[in-house]
Amino acid sequence: MSFPNIYTHRKVAESSAKSCEICFRPSTSVLVTPENKDFFYVCPGHLKDTGFCTPRIDQAAVEARRKKELEEEIERVKKEYEEKQRKKNEKEEKDKAKKDDKSKEKKDDDEKKKEDKDEPAAKDEVKPPPVEEEPRVFELKSTFYQQRLNKKRQAEMAKRNRERLRDPTFFPSVPKNLP
Repeated sequence: MSFPNIYTHRKVAESSAKSCEICFRPSTSVLVTPENKDFFYVCPGHLKDTGFCTPRIDQAAVEARRKKELEEEIERVKKEYEEKQRKKNEKEEKDKAKKDDKSKEKKDDDEKKKEDKDEPAAKDEVKPPPVEEEPRVFELKSTFYQQRLNKKRQAEMAKRNRERLRDPTFFPSVPKNLP
């Protein structure tokens, strides 16, 4: 009974917390193999320990995420540049209008106040940098993986032995003939 050395990190509810396989403290983090053949609870601190497991990083996914972030950043910068150019052109037009007509000065003051109100809203749009997410797929070191395999084998053997003991034909029968 063998299963791949690929474990996916999952979280469970606080009420379902069980003891960590290594330090026996309550933990809500679980490592699960594909097809749910094996699982065990482990502390999040142990997942960062390079002596216990190593994260498996999907390079294609990382590159795709970086490319997407870069494209979003380019689009954001383009929009900011276009907005600045538009405001610059509007300001130049206003300056020309001021020279032509001094009576429109009151209207320009009102428009400037509106622009000042719009600028803080544009500053609020800036998104904070995305937080690096933790790796979700891990590969156990060989010693820990062998321990998991041995534990599964022992559990399977114990199950077979219990089934044998329940079977009445497992024990020899009492002799019926006289010696």
